[in-house]
Amino acid sequence: MSGPWFIETLARNGDVLQRSRVDALPIRLGRGYDNDFIIDDDYVAASHARIEMDAAGRLVLRDQGSRNGIIHRGKRLPEVVLSGDTVVRIGHTSLRVRAASFPVAPELADRTFHRWEGALPGAAGVLLTGCFALFARWLSDTQYFEFVRYFEALAWGVGAALLWSGAWAFANRLFGRHARLGRHLFVFGCGLAALAATALLAATIAYAFSLEAFTHYASHAATLLVAGMIYFHLCTVKPQNRRRYRWIAAGMAVLGSSLILIFNLQRSGRLADELYMAVLLPPEVRVSQDHGIDEFMREVEGMKESLDRGRGRKPGEDELED
Repeated sequence: MSGPWFIETLARNGDVLQRSRVDALPIRLGRGYDNDFIIDDDYVAASHARIEMDAAGRLVLRDQGSRNGIIHRGKRLPEVVLSGDTVVRIGHTSLRVRAASFPVAPELADRTFHRWEGALPGAAGVLLTGCFALFARWLSDTQYFEFVRYFEALAWGVGAALLWSGAWAFANRLFGRHARLGRHLFVFGCGLAALAATALLAATIAYAFSLEAFTHYASHAATLLVAGMIYFHLCTVKPQNRRRYRWIAAGMAVLGSSLILIFNLQRSGRLADELYMAVLLPPEVRVSQDHGIDEFMREVEGMKESLDRGRGRKPGEDELED
């Protein structure tokens, strides 16, 4: 291992905060001004540690009798053999030492979509969120129109978007250097728009064709969409881990759907979300043939014989008693 060497100060997420070049060994580290690498940390001694080559030709970091010592993988050690990936903590400062010949990873493909950052995607996300909030209020509104109720729905929707996206932006800043609030707002708004479109489409198909399964199991589609939203949030934070995030999103969708089925069984004894189709739309939407009251009454009469037999009574016994 030949010089020069580069001492890197690392953040908690592993990003390099500072990189300094040192041309010769040994390298003295500490808070004092006579060191080769000065560490501005109150928990570091004036002459804290020393980097030198041992008899085997390895680069070694040795403690110089400091109070807080050298920490590696959670343990205090008198000396640590340094490879290019060895991270040690001196005081509250994390360090890594690499030679000039250390190989770097290949260049990553740019999948960050920088065009979808900033104010424009953020405004689009807020607009989609506002439309969703107003649409949901309009569908559930059974009273006379009042502007205050719609304004409250809009305020709650935008507030939820800022809170959710702000939390992801904080994680993005912590683990990915940049906040990218606009992208997270756009992902949230698109997710809400997809949820609204899926619910409306499922209700329309269920009502038009009498396919109640589209409303009975619509919550599973919503679970899948929420897992998709989380997947795109994670990809915004760390785009190089997409395969891992796919498995995480799939696991969350399966877990969410399983919990919904268990809750439905405990609540009603059925797997379906609803016992009946609760969505009513204009009659013009109906495609399936309507069934009149006479047909319904004939079906009820047809059930009477089997019900009487189940109660241990003969068919027509009620008429004889009358």
